[in-house]
Amino acid sequence: MKSAPHIAVLDDEVDITQLLANYLPAHGFRVSQVHDGDALIELMERDPADLVLLDLGLPGDDGFSIARRLRGRWQTGVIIVTGRGDAVDKVVGLEVGADDYVTKPFDLRELVARIKAVLRRLFAQPVAPAATAPLQFAGWRLDLQARSLRSPQGTEVALTGGEFDLLSTFAQHPGRVLSRDFLLEHTRGREAAPFDRTIDVQVGRLRRKLQAQPGEAEIIKSVRGAGYILVPAVAHG
Repeated sequence: MKSAPHIAVLDDEVDITQLLANYLPAHGFRVSQVHDGDALIELMERDPADLVLLDLGLPGDDGFSIARRLRGRWQTGVIIVTGRGDAVDKVVGLEVGADDYVTKPFDLRELVARIKAVLRRLFAQPVAPAATAPLQFAGWRLDLQARSLRSPQGTEVALTGGEFDLLSTFAQHPGRVLSRDFLLEHTRGREAAPFDRTIDVQVGRLRRKLQAQPGEAEIIKSVRGAGYILVPAVAHG
């Protein structure tokens, strides 16, 4: 990641984009302001952002569709920043691959903390090689250094940053029931205010991507009232 992370702010309210363009540089960020989806895509093509602050309430644009377009082409963080605080919108936002969801009005200091937490997850430096040997379970291969997942057939499976961190946490604690609080702490950091459904949504996405054949045992199993467990044994190397 560049020394000054590039943040793109997409909002049709100029006051909001200008507020963030004035505030974020003091915290070490370079900021670009855009006001519609087409302008954001043009910006990403010529100067990709490390993270996008994305409003949902855009005239003529579907913010969820924009999030999907970003996920399909760029490895960028996405934080939805919107006045729509309905729980359904939060779940849908996370389903389409957003890393976080912030409702307006927001606290600027909290927003900066959330931006930093997402960037750390996306651009974390790998630790010692001995600790990052690929992990294998049920034929799947999770490469912690390359941040990649390959299926038993050898096909690479695309994961969002949050999905990768979640699966890594499961794979490093196989056979252990992990609570939602534990998973939130290990994937989102202390800066992120707990939103319990985040883990449920991400586990649901992982299950679909790790879909077993009919009749095969689940890879990630729910434990009622306790959390989730990665069932298969995990091998290193």
